[in-house]
Amino acid sequence: MKGHRGRTKLGLTSVFLFCSLFFLVGFFFGSLLLSQDLSGPRLSRSKLMEVGKVEEEVEELRMDHGETGEPHPHPIPFQVLSWKPRALHFPKFASAEQCNNIIKAARARLKPSTLALRKGETEESTKGVRTSSSGTFISASEDSTGTLGLIEQKIARATMIPREQGEAFNVLRYEIGQKYASHYDAFNPAEYGPQKSQRVASFLLYLSDVEEGGETMFPFENGSNMDIGYDYQDCIGLKVKPRQGDGLLFYSVFTNGTIDPTSLHGSCPVIKGEKWVATKWMRDQGRGLL
Repeated sequence: MKGHRGRTKLGLTSVFLFCSLFFLVGFFFGSLLLSQDLSGPRLSRSKLMEVGKVEEEVEELRMDHGETGEPHPHPIPFQVLSWKPRALHFPKFASAEQCNNIIKAARARLKPSTLALRKGETEESTKGVRTSSSGTFISASEDSTGTLGLIEQKIARATMIPREQGEAFNVLRYEIGQKYASHYDAFNPAEYGPQKSQRVASFLLYLSDVEEGGETMFPFENGSNMDIGYDYQDCIGLKVKPRQGDGLLFYSVFTNGTIDPTSLHGSCPVIKGEKWVATKWMRDQGRGLL
């Protein structure tokens, strides 16, 4: 019996030690998890405080404005993609909701796309140049949601070209296999005749993602491919991938008003998916002379 009681005492001691060990391990890991849970919100609050601090600093940097100015700074992030041509990328320029509003407004008005014809050209002879299936022009005043007005105002800030010097939005839809061969947005008077005003810049707002293809291309970027007999069809050079809400700004003329030859651009064929884009062309004169 003594031996039995000894084994019993030993067993109880072992159980107590194991329980104590598991308690300490559980306490350690529980404390670790608790500390992680507490640190998460603290980090988030810290980041929020940083954002708030930046906004406060921007607000403090504001200056007294003139009669036609604005009371607050409007930071619009952008990236310079090229200096030849002058091309800038604006990530998340518009929200998904704004893009979808524009598509919805344009869908019911789509018509086959057309081209501005040079002297001697006909619709038949230019069939292969532009194969965007459909498009339409919509002005901000025709949009009951107010989306185009907000976008137009933001484009004016980004370009420093007044709203009244912009044309109506040209909304285009490209389906699989459709493209737009390389071309200039500016009008060469020698080819198109005298112009009352000139297109000086273009702002493209991508309204949808494109799974594959559909890039905006600049084949002559930095002077490349200008001496290879480029046929205006190949998708080469600097390429900008469409992403919903992103903006692309490029200037078609130099500061002296002459056409920039490196501003030649086109739309690569859509390989997979669908491409929606809204283009705002801006002129060197007000709407009365567009």
